[in-house]
Amino acid sequence: MKKILLITLFLVVAASGAYAQRYCVIDSKYILENLPEYKQAQTKLDEVSAQWQKEIDAKLQDVDRMYKAYQAEQVMLSDEMKKKREEEIIKKEKEAKELQKKRFGFEGDLFKKRQELVKPVQDKVYNAVQKMAAAKSYDVIFDKSADLSVFFVDSKLDKSDDVLKDLGITPSGKR
Repeated sequence: MKKILLITLFLVVAASGAYAQRYCVIDSKYILENLPEYKQAQTKLDEVSAQWQKEIDAKLQDVDRMYKAYQAEQVMLSDEMKKKREEEIIKKEKEAKELQKKRFGFEGDLFKKRQELVKPVQDKVYNAVQKMAAAKSYDVIFDKSADLSVFFVDSKLDKSDDVLKDLGITPSGKR
C-alpha cells in the first residue's frame, strides 16, 4: 500500500513538474543603459531638447522685454497705441507657448524624435528577449523596471546580462 501511494505521489509531482511554467526577470532599464546606441540616442535627444528650449527661452525673453518696454512707455501712449502694444505682446507670448507645445507637448517634436532614435534600440532589445525566450523555453518574462511591481526577485532569475550578451555587449557588472 505504501509503495502504491509513493508511486502515485511521485507520478503526480512528476506530471505537475512537466507542466510547470518557466519564467525569468529582466531589467530593461539596465539593459538599455548598457547599450552604446541607447546612450548615443539619449545624448542626441538631450542636445535637441536643449536647443529647442533655448529657442523657446529666447522668445519668452523677447516677450518679457516687450512687456517691460511697454510698462515704461505706457504713460506716454495713447489708448489706441496701448491696445496695439498689448496685442503684440499677447501675440508673441502665444507664439512662444505654441512653439513650446509643438516641441514638448504630447506627441510633439521631442516625442517623435524619441520614437525615431530610441524605438529601434528598444526593438533590438525586444527581439533579443524574444530570441532568448524561445531558446530557453521561457513562458513568461517579467520586466522589473516597468510599471509591474516586483517586490523581490531572486538574482538567479534576472537574465538581463544574458540579453546583453545576446546583443554582443559585455555587462557592466554594476548590479
